[in-house]
Amino acid sequence: MFSIPSAPAKQSVGETITVLSGRLSSATLLEDRRAAILGLRSFAKDYPASVASGALRSLIGSLSKDGEDVDTVKVVLETLLMLFNPNENSPEASEEIALWLADEFTQRQENITLLLDFLDTNDFYSRLYSLQLLAAILSARTERTEECIFTAPLGISRLVSTLDDQRDAVRNEAITLLTYLTPTSIEIQKLVAFENAFERLFAIVEADGGLVEGGRTVEDCLILLANLLRSNTSNQSLFRESGCINRLADLLGRVLKPQNQGPEIAIWAQAQENRNVYAFLAVVRLFIVRGSAVTSLNQTAIWRHGLAYHVLQLAFSSEAQTQIKAEALITCGDVIRQNAPLQESFAQLMVPSPLDNADATAQQHNGRVQVYVIDGLLDLTLCLQETQEFDVRFAACECLQAYLANHAEVRLHFLSRAIEGHQSGADESSNVLTVLLQPSAEASDPYRYWFAAVIVFHLLYESPEAKAKAMSLTEGDSSDGEEVVTAIQTITAHVTSGLRREGDARVLVGYLMLLLGWLFEDLDAVDDFLAEGSNVQSLIQAVSQPPAVGGGELVQGLCAMLLGVAYEFSTKDSPIPRATIHSILTSRIDRDQFLSRLVKLRSHPFIRDFEVTPQKLDASSPGRLPDVFFDRVFVEFFKDNYSRIARAVDREPGLEISVVANGVQKGISRELVDSLRSQIEEKDNAVRQAQAALAALEGQLGQEQADHRRSKETAAIEMSRVKTINDDLQKQHSEELRKLQSQLAAKENDHRKQLAQLQTQQTARDSDHQKQLTQLQAQQKTKEDDHQKQLTQARKLAEAEAERKQRQTEDEIAELKATIDKLRIDIRKAAKLKSEMWKERCADIVEQREKYEFEMRSSRERKEAEVERLKQQLQDLTEKTRFKVMAEQNARIDIQSELDDLLEVFGDLEEKKAKYRARLVELGEAVSDGDDADDGDPDDADDEDDDEYEARDSDDEPYEDTEDEDNNKAEDNDKAEDNESEDDEPYDDTESEDNDKAKEDNDKAKDNDKAKVDDKAKEDDKAKVDDKAKEDNDKAKEDNDKAKVDDKAKVDDKAKEDDKAKDNLKVEDDDESDDDDDGAEADDDDDDDEIVGTDDEKDKLWS
Repeated sequence: MFSIPSAPAKQSVGETITVLSGRLSSATLLEDRRAAILGLRSFAKDYPASVASGALRSLIGSLSKDGEDVDTVKVVLETLLMLFNPNENSPEASEEIALWLADEFTQRQENITLLLDFLDTNDFYSRLYSLQLLAAILSARTERTEECIFTAPLGISRLVSTLDDQRDAVRNEAITLLTYLTPTSIEIQKLVAFENAFERLFAIVEADGGLVEGGRTVEDCLILLANLLRSNTSNQSLFRESGCINRLADLLGRVLKPQNQGPEIAIWAQAQENRNVYAFLAVVRLFIVRGSAVTSLNQTAIWRHGLAYHVLQLAFSSEAQTQIKAEALITCGDVIRQNAPLQESFAQLMVPSPLDNADATAQQHNGRVQVYVIDGLLDLTLCLQETQEFDVRFAACECLQAYLANHAEVRLHFLSRAIEGHQSGADESSNVLTVLLQPSAEASDPYRYWFAAVIVFHLLYESPEAKAKAMSLTEGDSSDGEEVVTAIQTITAHVTSGLRREGDARVLVGYLMLLLGWLFEDLDAVDDFLAEGSNVQSLIQAVSQPPAVGGGELVQGLCAMLLGVAYEFSTKDSPIPRATIHSILTSRIDRDQFLSRLVKLRSHPFIRDFEVTPQKLDASSPGRLPDVFFDRVFVEFFKDNYSRIARAVDREPGLEISVVANGVQKGISRELVDSLRSQIEEKDNAVRQAQAALAALEGQLGQEQADHRRSKETAAIEMSRVKTINDDLQKQHSEELRKLQSQLAAKENDHRKQLAQLQTQQTARDSDHQKQLTQLQAQQKTKEDDHQKQLTQARKLAEAEAERKQRQTEDEIAELKATIDKLRIDIRKAAKLKSEMWKERCADIVEQREKYEFEMRSSRERKEAEVERLKQQLQDLTEKTRFKVMAEQNARIDIQSELDDLLEVFGDLEEKKAKYRARLVELGEAVSDGDDADDGDPDDADDEDDDEYEARDSDDEPYEDTEDEDNNKAEDNDKAEDNESEDDEPYDDTESEDNDKAKEDNDKAKDNDKAKVDDKAKEDDKAKVDDKAKEDNDKAKEDNDKAKVDDKAKVDDKAKEDDKAKDNLKVEDDDESDDDDDGAEADDDDDDDEIVGTDDEKDKLWS
């Protein structure tokens, strides 16, 4: 029975990946490695762990090995990116794979350097994929990647240079990578900045349309700019000194320019513009961080270049979004905060009025009423009542606080203007004092009073002068019989009224913050507050009763804090004595209850988490008031003094607090006065005792002074004697000094004269030496020319003499051959008689022959070395030709593969065309003959392509023929060398006398062949000399001349030896001699052919 053949087992994914990985690591051809990488890429998305475990190092190695092949690099980088971002539904997908891949790259510096090297290429995909791969590695192993890029040669420089790429994809990827690379490392930030990153980023922003028309790229550039400047004073100084502040001002100035009335801007475009402007303002705020050492310099630069003015105009622009306005106002506040010159100049700026009902007769600009910036800020803070405008109002209040910060003159001026405006009744809507002291009954905006209270709190906080000035403000006219009420009593009355009416907690909190800041360390203000006894009763009642309104815990805690401040800074002479307040606090409010109210306020989230809670409107709850109750400065004030007020209740009433206000100390303890008096009495007694002791000491001092006078007189007499002696010595020394000086001056004059003479002589000698040197150089040049001419003439004479000697030697050799032929007959007859003499002489001849063979062997070795060098040159030329042929063959294979792909495409098109024609025939449509004619065109084109490639193949054949010819030449050279070595084998000493004679003739023939070889060598040497450089020409000619002289000497020596041999030779056997002569002649012919063949091969090699 026949068995049914079974199908081959299906290969699993793991086995396939293993095979591809092995092929990638072991393949020697680029095409095979690329095919393996393509196979691995198809599995990378779904099986990242398998591919990474089997082929990761091979893939990285391929980047190094095949880095010059763009297509292979592209495929490898794509595969690596797929490993970092596998499919979510992949069974092997895991976050640990990315960590593993990143470790493989970062643990070896050269891997990161390899990716950075691809940034130097101009290929789009190599640059793009390298940047994306670096970003993926950076996100997985941030610190290691930063270190590798930082230590790589020109790593940061190459990354920054990609910002100049005109292709948006590469440029944007570079911005993203640098953004992720620069948030934390100060050193990397400095390197990036010093690579001219600021100018490049500004160029990208301007090319993309600026803040108005720019897209996401502009926002990314601003984010990168923020990373480079954040907490980096070095980069900020570089930015400032490079004139980039002016470029920021230009960017914002274009936003403020009126736009042409065109089509309505899309919502997404408007949102992107707002994001760009917001990021721009965030960059500006990085220069004016509180507490930085360079903030003052940055503030001055921003103001000088007009950037602060543009930001202020943006804040009051009617077209700007609310969040943009708020950020701009906060930025303006940071620009002028704690900078006295800028605070004073800030008040002189004009801005558009934020109110629609502004005075139309005022100054106008672009159709809008212009007001001073302080009035505009007050209008924004106090007159806007919409809930959605809260962020703008809060930012305007922050800007006012920055204007008042740490500037006593500005505070007093502002307060004076507010008091005058309140008393005159002008502009009541934007007067903070009027808002606080005369609140409207139907007012529905609690933050109007809160903002007014916060502004006045900043006016009075830690300013005794301002507090004293505010104390002069009163309500009511005594001349009209009205009760005169101070500002503190009026504000306190509003607080008690709000507590009874259970008003909004924000209003109460604002009033209480103001009172706490006003009464703290101000005894007069405390006395004014205690002048109305009902104030204390109302506060005690609010603290003791349960909270009745929202935010009641805050109000109760502040009321308890206000009572503690009033007790802490009250005195025995206060309207309500200190002891009375203490008894009221301990009797009406339990101590634990008092402390409990303070603790609850301290632990309330609005106080405890104030620094981390955004003081903004909650966009998720529209229409709802924001949870903003406290000011930042007040929170710091409360936290600093919380423990002090909590301990105040435990302090005895008799202990008053001493406070220095305006240089006057106020408040003192009565018990402390009594103790000081007793201390004064004790000190008086001590003073009297000290005076008695002083009198005794004065007596002793008088006696000591008398003794001192006597000793002083004695010392004066001795001093005068010593002075006299000293004067005499000084006179002698001065006379000797004058003599020595005169002698020194004379010697110096002599030395100067001698030096002048020596200099003159030296100058004359130098001129003589120069003339002699010139003459010697001329003589030397003349001698060199003469030597050159003599050398040329000698060379020519030597060549002529060598040629003459060579011709003479040839003639002598010919005569010798004739003489030898004549003497052979005589030798045959005398051979028997002189056999014994011949044997003795034969040994000498053999010795001479061996000596000559040794010389010939050395000459042959030199020629062989030359042949080897020529063979090496031929081999190098052959290798170069072979590489060129292989490159053309590879190119032909690539083109053939591309043509095959095109033929497949054409075939598919023909099939589709045939189907369409059949479809048209079925539908009854007519088909033109032109279509039929077109059907045959692809085949014709294919035939033409085939002919073209056949022609290319035939063109490539000469390379192979050349290579074979070169190989044949090398083989012929080897054979010639083998023949020469065979000919050089030593003769056996036991041969017959006839063979010795034949060998001697053979030696003579070799001498002739040697002369030919020498002549050929001379010609070869001359050809090589012509190809070499000019400086080697003379040396080659000298070597050639020496070779000629040596050859001539050898020929003369050989001729002499042959003459001696003739005299000693006798007649040998005629038959044997004839046979030997025939054999010798045959050998000579063979040797001649062999030598000539060798010369022909040399001629081929030289050609």
